[in-house]
Amino acid sequence: MSATPSPHTRRLLAVVVLVPLVAALALWAFAWPAARTAPRDLPIGVAGPTAATAQVERQLQAHEGAFDVHRYADADAARRAVEDRSVYGAVVVTDRGPELLTASAASPLVAQLLRQAVAEQAPAGTEPRTVDVVAAPERDPRGAALTASVLPLALAGIAMGALVTLSGLRGVRAVAALVGAAALVGVVAAALAHSWLGVLTGDWWTEAGALGLAALAVGAAVAGLAALLGPAGIGVMAGLVMLLGNPFSAAASAPEMLPEPAGALGQWLPPGAGATLIRSVSYFDGAAATTPALTLTWWAVIGLGAVALGPTLRPHKSTPSRDREPALTA
Repeated sequence: MSATPSPHTRRLLAVVVLVPLVAALALWAFAWPAARTAPRDLPIGVAGPTAATAQVERQLQAHEGAFDVHRYADADAARRAVEDRSVYGAVVVTDRGPELLTASAASPLVAQLLRQAVAEQAPAGTEPRTVDVVAAPERDPRGAALTASVLPLALAGIAMGALVTLSGLRGVRAVAALVGAAALVGVVAAALAHSWLGVLTGDWWTEAGALGLAALAVGAAVAGLAALLGPAGIGVMAGLVMLLGNPFSAAASAPEMLPEPAGALGQWLPPGAGATLIRSVSYFDGAAATTPALTLTWWAVIGLGAVALGPTLRPHKSTPSRDREPALTA
């Protein structure tokens, strides 16, 4: 009969097996979307007379599965669609040739891709006129600063949830600590990104609220799962946010540029919803902000509810009573 491995041996084997698995998961989560970045049903508009736009539609649809073409009556309607974030750009057919409307604030990468796609379709020797309807801020033309903000907000949320849990705060006190910390994170982040760096250009307090809500969604989820599962919940939620939420956020490109289901899943996790909300309130006057705001609110409310009710919902181990009467002896 073989001897049972000692506890030290089992821990050693667990480390040897677990670390490569985590590394493989992290490489898959970060490298797979990056290696497969390409347009997939990317919303784009076409405007102008039907006869004139038919050829443009055929050329766009020739990129099978790349573009989701929306038709608009004229240039003004197409411009409004870009400003409302219904489409990432639009091709307007005019007497002087095609004109491309883009929104680099929505995604500099997508704006560049659309310029290349339309330029390839233009007659030889001509270059379509491009109008950046909603331009990225001058201090962040490539969107690098907004992309870089996703990770710090996620880390701030994880730290909030972990500290509230490990400090022993429970119930109302824990909820107040999370909400207060998230509010301060939002104010500090807006002061840095808007007032100092100038990479956010919308309403200051709205941006602060969006930044704080993004942090609260993560922090409440971490603390809430820990309230239900114990300290292990911190690791589970932190892993979900860091290994899936962050690489699937599409902050550097667009959800439609990631392979499925990464693009859709990322928008249901706090980092992706947070990036989309911040972009909407900062550059598009709140257009298309409802869905990401509701997503973050859902995470925050569920998490805070678990924090408040965790002690009553978490099962308790029964312990033998010390007050039992001693057994009668003969």
